[in-house]
Amino acid sequence: MNAPYNPGLLEQLKLRYGAGPVKMLIGADWVEAASGETFETRNPSTGEVIAHVAAAGDADIDRAVAAARAAFEGPWSKVKPAERANMLLRLADLIEANAEELALLETLDVGRPIQFSRMLDVGGAVGQLRYNAGWATKIYGETAEISAPGEWLSYVLREPVGVCAQIVPWNFPLVMAVGKLAPALAAGCTVVLKPAEQTPLSTLRLGELALEAGIPEGVLNIVSGLGRTAGAALAAHPGINKISFTGSTQTGKAIIEASKSNFARVQLELGGKSPTFIFADADLSRAIPAAAMGIFFNAGQVCAAGSRLFVHEKVADAVLEGVVNMAKGMKVGQTLEADTMIGPLVSAAQLDRVTGYIASGREEGANILVGGERIGEEGYFVQPTVLLDTKVDMRVRKEEIFGPVLCAMRFGDDDDVDALAGRGNETEFGLSASIFTQNISTAHKLARRLKAGTVRINGSGGVDPALPLGGFKASGWGRENGKAGIEAYTELKAVSVSL
Repeated sequence: MNAPYNPGLLEQLKLRYGAGPVKMLIGADWVEAASGETFETRNPSTGEVIAHVAAAGDADIDRAVAAARAAFEGPWSKVKPAERANMLLRLADLIEANAEELALLETLDVGRPIQFSRMLDVGGAVGQLRYNAGWATKIYGETAEISAPGEWLSYVLREPVGVCAQIVPWNFPLVMAVGKLAPALAAGCTVVLKPAEQTPLSTLRLGELALEAGIPEGVLNIVSGLGRTAGAALAAHPGINKISFTGSTQTGKAIIEASKSNFARVQLELGGKSPTFIFADADLSRAIPAAAMGIFFNAGQVCAAGSRLFVHEKVADAVLEGVVNMAKGMKVGQTLEADTMIGPLVSAAQLDRVTGYIASGREEGANILVGGERIGEEGYFVQPTVLLDTKVDMRVRKEEIFGPVLCAMRFGDDDDVDALAGRGNETEFGLSASIFTQNISTAHKLARRLKAGTVRINGSGGVDPALPLGGFKASGWGRENGKAGIEAYTELKAVSVSL
């Protein structure tokens, strides 16, 4: 995974995407926006423009939804489950065959170090497709005995929900696009997919591979555009049956408002302010790297980032020293260098947001143990940062920063499981949590009390397609992945036959 990149391929990509407006996929056609408008996407490592991309408007959204509706009610409804599975498997194979190209695109567009683009984005997309391909042939109904007079045959069908709007964030565009479209297509739905305006390129390339894999026209449409125009039009469109959105809680609220006009089913995976608990008996050789990578990976631009650290006072000095040393030792730099561990933030706006939060924490009295500054003037780099002595009412502790900024707090023997759970649950979010202890009772008691969709004990790791993903409270509605993820793209229909 740490192999050097291919300079020749990189130059080909720069020439291709810099040559003219990058088009979007509607039906089987690659088209510019009806208005002719475009927007820029920039390399976060340098700030340089990579490409100008078609900016969809209302007319383009109308056309894409119409294409998806025609496919859903026409040819796609006749495709058997096994063939849907085969299409997803062919797409997985094509992503593998084009892995280096997709990894380079993701690195250029997102600012993720190349080693992680290869492993997580490309590898994760392949895993999502192969996992969900298996579900296409395993969507079952059920029979029921009813109590009405007479003799009846009653059964329940699971049918595809219809045309789905899928809006993907900028932090993991390829794997999240695949993670949404794979279960939708496996269930028999059609999709209008909108990547984030900051990072559209890998998702548009995915559309080319989908057509090559034999996915029929109109089944997958990819509309690039701004959230406030294309995203808003898509969420409110009367032809949409389901909206799946991953992104900020603020935008999630706007999605809910937009959906009121079309009664679309809404699925949301939103923000987080996830806690990590390290107890006195924890294996620090595992806990310290997990705590550090849990917030510094991807420059902290992860919805489930472990941004709040609660550590027992008996081991607090050792843990904080370990996390600080990792922050100092992780290379922050150009994303195409094989040993880079932390890349830039995605945009100038995100850099302003994160440095603004750090300044807020400093002004409110937090102690900066390491970091706290921008790195250089080119690109959008910021130092991995650890804040100590944060208070519950500080913005840095209660609001999602979405950057490499850790708020650390000590706790003692007087803090029982209920008290710690209260501290873990003190924010409006409830997406994820991590616990490190050798006491199995403590671990399970705390896991049960935390209001979080995912809890990891004595380990860290990425998203697995077999496990449901989602949050409590302001972290979202519904679940992606696993059985729950595939069923989220179905409707239940009860049928009763009088015999």
